[in-house]
Amino acid sequence: MIDVRHLTRVFRTYKKKPGFWGGVTGLFSREFAETRAADDVSFAIAEGEFVGFLGPNGAGKTTTLKMLAGLIQPTSGQARVAGFDPSRRENAYRRIFALVLGQKNQLWWDLPASESFTLLRAIYGLPAADYRRTLEELVELLGVRDKLNVMVRELSSASA
Repeated sequence: MIDVRHLTRVFRTYKKKPGFWGGVTGLFSREFAETRAADDVSFAIAEGEFVGFLGPNGAGKTTTLKMLAGLIQPTSGQARVAGFDPSRRENAYRRIFALVLGQKNQLWWDLPASESFTLLRAIYGLPAADYRRTLEELVELLGVRDKLNVMVRELSSASA
């Protein structure tokens, strides 16, 4: 179901020198630093198998999951999830794969929750009818209809 072989992600960042002249110098000559966020990750998970993905901060857990979701591209290696290559971001794959990551808010802080959901629908290219049906199902299931028009910044992760 999930097969990951030698998955690696290296981020390359520009090292800006301080001050005005550092900024001017950076226009002509740049120094870069590389950070290995996930390094040679390999594992296999069979269909129906439950696993935990544990490790210390900076171990590459979130980066690996984002590569499996197709949100970021691996620098090297390969992954197959349910027969799909996540890096290709095919619509059929995006329809079967869900990923929830903690501590990151997917909703826009300054919008009501309903408008934030509508924006995400457009970003992910979901058909309007499917979106409305799924939203209605989840709103009913979770009992949050009264929260749809509340600004996201006013919602508490601790409140029910």
